[in-house]
Amino acid sequence: MPQGQVTTVPQDGLTTRQRRRQAVLAVHTGHGKGKSTAAFGMALRAWSAGWPIGVFQFVKSEKWRVGEEAALKALGQTGGATVAWHKMGEGWSWIQRAGTERDHAAEAAEGWAQIKRDLAAETHRFYVLDEFTYPMKWGWVDVADVVATLADRPGTQHVVITGRDAHPDLLAAADLVTEMTKVKHPMDAGRKGQQGIEW
Repeated sequence: MPQGQVTTVPQDGLTTRQRRRQAVLAVHTGHGKGKSTAAFGMALRAWSAGWPIGVFQFVKSEKWRVGEEAALKALGQTGGATVAWHKMGEGWSWIQRAGTERDHAAEAAEGWAQIKRDLAAETHRFYVLDEFTYPMKWGWVDVADVVATLADRPGTQHVVITGRDAHPDLLAAADLVTEMTKVKHPMDAGRKGQQGIEW
């Protein structure tokens, strides 16, 4: 895709303007750092375009504070585009704790139900479904339901999903898939995560 030029133009009768306004489903996956960071960068562009934003974080605790949340919430209070932020989880759910799996699964299912309601009502124009690949991987949310719901979403609602091990059916349904590949990470040398870098 040199200089933003498409390699083929489908014979669908759409104008350039109509193609520029098609809803996009993006997936950021892979084992490298930067999946959520890239999604929140897209959210900043969406905010700048005046689009209402809905962020749904799965497996991240309400207690955790991340820089993107503070920045986007502050922008959402400036009188421009709105930003709604939802967390569904009590920490990294792949660290299994006895007696808590059912709660995580129920929270994930309710989170997905809320997203479905918001999509049907066209509540937001841009959605970040952060770490959403995990509830699908663990069977807490039905992959076929996610793919069908996103395919049938009304209007021009853009969705970006992040997380490792994205399901093949989700990848097939997406318009844009990026795989983050780790080449080197400070943690490989025993260094700890740092504020401003990891959160």
